[in-house]
Amino acid sequence: MLDLFNLKGKVALVTGANTGIGQGIAVALAGAGADIAAVGRTPPTETEAIIAETGARFHFISADLGKGAPVSAVVEEAVMVLGRVDILVNNAGTIRRADALEFSEADWDLVLDVNLKTPFFLAQAAARQMLAQGEGGKIINIASMLSYQGGIRVASYTASKSGIAGLTKLLANEWAAKGINVNAIAPGYFATNNTEALRNDEQRNRDILGRIPAGRWGAPSDLGGAAVFLASRAADYIHGTLLPVDGGWLAR
Repeated sequence: MLDLFNLKGKVALVTGANTGIGQGIAVALAGAGADIAAVGRTPPTETEAIIAETGARFHFISADLGKGAPVSAVVEEAVMVLGRVDILVNNAGTIRRADALEFSEADWDLVLDVNLKTPFFLAQAAARQMLAQGEGGKIINIASMLSYQGGIRVASYTASKSGIAGLTKLLANEWAAKGINVNAIAPGYFATNNTEALRNDEQRNRDILGRIPAGRWGAPSDLGGAAVFLASRAADYIHGTLLPVDGGWLAR
């Protein structure tokens, strides 16, 4: 049974792996045997050091995922260095906060580009490579609690993560028969850079913790098991699913 979760021989392309959720997922995938191509603007030095201890291969691909540059080059570099791409984790994201009455077009466009446009075209490029390899693959998008709920003061973020939920289902519908599984993880409230403002707001922090049955903010490592599962053969018949990892938030 444990062999179902073995990722030995697989290559995972993970965006935004330098800190937080992306780091937690990249480390977990490497621990299960996958080699890692990490994509981002700055070298993920800490992530690379942790993964080195697992014995997995690691390669950093420098790319600004908010600039609209062709992402096919990202996949091409991963293949050139590591030989293939079997798993894509669309994790990189950004957030801007303002009342809807004051929200700027620039903040809208930036968040939608990073959180929705780039994940689609990166999934497209990865899927083309997976089909060329002839062995299928796994695509894991990172959704959010705001894929289910509206939130406040994060109009573009909510729109982007609602879009990720729909896009995950659309791509699953088109690619399931081709052997490519497309699913999403919906993290709850995690202690990351994106939630620093919430955690520093005493009232909001107290309100959020009061609703989480687990009684704590999530740690990036809490997402590792879900990522390994969806990237593995154990999830071969799972398509178009949003898997909440939320400490019970949605059950409350």
